[in-house]
Amino acid sequence: MQIVVVSDTHSRNEILDILEERYKDAYAFIHCGDLEDDPRYYPRWLIVRGNNDYFGKFREDLRIKVGSHRIYVTHSHRCSYLYREKNLERLAQEYGCDIVCYGHTHISKITNQNGILMVNPGSCWLPRAGKEPSYALINIEGSRVEAKIIEQKDWDF
Repeated sequence: MQIVVVSDTHSRNEILDILEERYKDAYAFIHCGDLEDDPRYYPRWLIVRGNNDYFGKFREDLRIKVGSHRIYVTHSHRCSYLYREKNLERLAQEYGCDIVCYGHTHISKITNQNGILMVNPGSCWLPRAGKEPSYALINIEGSRVEAKIIEQKDWDF
């Protein structure tokens, strides 16, 4: 099962339609917040509230079951700057999740924190820390989970 993950599109949401077309068979589309638009316009996307999402009804966070895995989705703006990943690890454990998708930093990153896969897709158009615009793909096959960052130089659309 393939899951497409984005964050921090900040109203430049044309990428969402492009990704839906590119990954027609994706199991899920996740947006980790700062959509800056009404989520009703993106019915295929599971979207959480970011610190810049003021209009529309958003969930603060999500927990999604995919096969034998559970994914925790948050924007992470309420996590400590210095201990963000430690805070996310604690929340994932509390909710029984083994994958975390988060945003807010605009810096793409994939790490493993004590058996919890942490995926930050970065930003599709406002990246930071010298990174390229990016999104992430998560592939789940049974107990096997792989995640990768797709940078703009590798976009084939």
